[in-house]
Amino acid sequence: MSSGFTFKRFTVNHALCAMKVGTDGVLLGAWAEGGRRVLDIGTGSGLIALMMAQRYPTAHVTAIDIEPDACLQARENALRSPFAERISVEETALQDFAADEQFDAIVCNPPFYAATPASKTAQRTMARCAATLPFADLFKHAARLLGADGVMSVVIPATCRSEFDAEAAFAGLFPRRTCGIRTLARKPVSRWLLEYGKRPATDIIEEEHCLNNDDMSRSCWYADLTKDFYL
Repeated sequence: MSSGFTFKRFTVNHALCAMKVGTDGVLLGAWAEGGRRVLDIGTGSGLIALMMAQRYPTAHVTAIDIEPDACLQARENALRSPFAERISVEETALQDFAADEQFDAIVCNPPFYAATPASKTAQRTMARCAATLPFADLFKHAARLLGADGVMSVVIPATCRSEFDAEAAFAGLFPRRTCGIRTLARKPVSRWLLEYGKRPATDIIEEEHCLNNDDMSRSCWYADLTKDFYL
């Protein structure tokens, strides 16, 4: 198994991480809105934190995770990057995390299995199972940490959409942007990129896009979204 993935401006090693570099993380890191202070919840290898630091040159990114090896890997990846001075990694659960200032942007590729899945390692089970970060807790604490004009962005399987919207509403967060992702035009939406804020949006921006053309090459939309990252 590959120990890392090389992008244009940084390399992400992921040998110590349960969840490897994948399309979901790349999508969120390239799509999410940032700001001066960014929080990456469940950072894993640090991929999304690195992407946000690259896209927003004045941002400071705080990356948190409960898994010690993931935090070690994320710190190493950040230190080897051009953005080392603007990324900090903390080993903590979101439920226990306290900040001295609210965030302009929160990003999260959350665990989404409602029941413990059968995984080869305890670390992978922890990374994939929503029991470690229930959706209600995710939104409750995101609302606590998000500034009045801040935004929270997530990437989730399509099957989780209705539950996410319900928990967001309960926590006082409102949809601002939605982007349905299909692997191919003939396939149904398989994942959603969602953005929430504390203020109701006058107009919700709703889009759907494909990752691939019929010949499995990258679609124009996906190639343009990720042009600053993929080699």
